[in-house]
Amino acid sequence: MGSHLAAWTLSRLTFFPPSPILRPPMPIRRGSVTFARFRAEIPAKRSSDTRRWLARGLAKGAFEALDVERGEDDRAAGFVSAEDPGVTDFTSGVLEGEWALFGFRVDTLRVPASAVRAELDRWIALHEKERGRPPTKGEKATQKDLIRHAHRQRAVPSSKVHDVSLHLGSGELLVWAASRKLVDEIAAAVEGALEIKLTPSSVSALAVRSEISDSALAPTAALTGLSGKEASRGEA
Repeated sequence: MGSHLAAWTLSRLTFFPPSPILRPPMPIRRGSVTFARFRAEIPAKRSSDTRRWLARGLAKGAFEALDVERGEDDRAAGFVSAEDPGVTDFTSGVLEGEWALFGFRVDTLRVPASAVRAELDRWIALHEKERGRPPTKGEKATQKDLIRHAHRQRAVPSSKVHDVSLHLGSGELLVWAASRKLVDEIAAAVEGALEIKLTPSSVSALAVRSEISDSALAPTAALTGLSGKEASRGEA
């Protein structure tokens, strides 16, 4: 009887074919589970060799490590391999089916201000003891720079890699990062490197492009539990 019941139950169910809009899941996924979605307008004049087009474009914005010996920059950002954040060769490993996968690496060097201040205070006290006077403003500024430089030489940069996924068939681009500022930075870098135009695909962005008024997107009176008059007056 159980088999007959199961067969009857299956016969009553309605099965829908998979949506043609849905694409296979990402072959690689690492890092933040939050992403921003964009629509990429890929120019028709781009190289017919997709692999070469991607390699050349990403190489233009490739990551360059901080040089603490020569430079004074505290931040470096750029594209890296999705599989190895230490690799900036994009001639292979970028394409996975219809997806182009790569990373955006950000290295930041931070010198604790409290450590610099504590060492500077010790130097000021020693200066007064040895010379019988407090250091001048210029002497303090010079010593502070020396202390900060010494700390900078010993500091180890923190590194974060954010995945970027471009579906070549649909033009959908996903930036796997939570910071709005960082998402904007990555989007601008992708546009410049690949020479494409990106349009945000968030609900708010779609509403703006569709010229939908804010009132049409606001919660209804039934949803908020307010009467029509209360909702029109903006009461909560």
